[in-house]
Amino acid sequence: MDIREYTEDDRDTVLRMRKLAFAGTAPPPEELVVPGRLGLLAEEGGHPLGSLLINDFAQFFGGRAVPMGGIGGVVVDPHARRRGVASALVDTALRTMRDRGQAVSALYPTVPALYRARGWERSGAFERLVFPMDRLLMSPVGVNRLATRRVTGTDLADVHALYTGLAATVDGLLDRHAPTFEPEKLLDLDVATLVTDADGAPRGYLTADRVPEGLKVHDLVGVDLDAQVTLLAELTSWAGVLDRIDVRVVDPAFTGLLTSQAMRVELAVSQWFLRVVDLPAAVAARGWPNAAGLRAGAVDLDVVDEHAPWHAGRQRLVVDDGGVRVEPGGTGAVRVRARALGPWFAGAQSTAALRRAGLLTGEAPLLDQLVAAPGTPRLADFF
Repeated sequence: MDIREYTEDDRDTVLRMRKLAFAGTAPPPEELVVPGRLGLLAEEGGHPLGSLLINDFAQFFGGRAVPMGGIGGVVVDPHARRRGVASALVDTALRTMRDRGQAVSALYPTVPALYRARGWERSGAFERLVFPMDRLLMSPVGVNRLATRRVTGTDLADVHALYTGLAATVDGLLDRHAPTFEPEKLLDLDVATLVTDADGAPRGYLTADRVPEGLKVHDLVGVDLDAQVTLLAELTSWAGVLDRIDVRVVDPAFTGLLTSQAMRVELAVSQWFLRVVDLPAAVAARGWPNAAGLRAGAVDLDVVDEHAPWHAGRQRLVVDDGGVRVEPGGTGAVRVRARALGPWFAGAQSTAALRRAGLLTGEAPLLDQLVAAPGTPRLADFF
């Protein structure tokens, strides 16, 4: 089996396999090979077997954007299944991401066993909440309503700055950098509202599409209560036209603290898996706000990771002068499997939970102290 980067000449082959696997009805992309995305194609004797896509992303953890390879579009032609094609593609992607400096990797697992076997593990959620209109109308009404207008091309940098200002405070969100993300596509959305103060300074924005089922909100981002409530008022203006609004959870403060929800809510959740591709690089790239309050110390790890031998074996995680690093050596007193690294790195699971799952042995309170924080790691982009 040979695995190579696919090119535009492979367009028909790759799109045929994707359509067959995912039953997609959306129009095909104008180009298969685009900046910010790298595709792999598995072949045997020149005949295609399967393909995979690596997205060039960066994901916020501890306030810093960590280079991340977003895996998607993993497909195997029906005739080639159960021959190890998907495993070979994922193994190649792992080495490719390391070479490209993508220290972590995330994906939405359609086949969890495949990805768990290679070190990915559940680490966060992508959520959409459906609000009946009567519940939205029970939400707070702002005293200081701000000005609103349609987003224009000159506002795109400001909108991105508003988003990244929020995303840096929510572990797991992407930084949506170019060229993987194309900000000008925001202008094609049905709703793209900018909130400004009296001086015209941007304070928040709302993006949404009108769909047959109602209003599908993509982002609702406000820097403070006045901006959030101003945008909430725009949503409630749909009363009488719509019975419900579907909101993607980007800012948990908005959906969790400012909207009226009953004890039971209609919530759609997609779980995503995270993998640490290169432990020293991932630790160096992550923010560690809790480290500033910790005494100097170290955890001696024995990393069990047959698919990423470059960081397997004895590694010392060192906290010193408010910084955190990983260096070779140590006693290996704490044995940690590859699947444990993602949930720990994201702050999704404690070491006690990882021990109960058989993914970690030994005591390592310092690991918990470094990542302890409220909330659920979340993505707000599907790939």
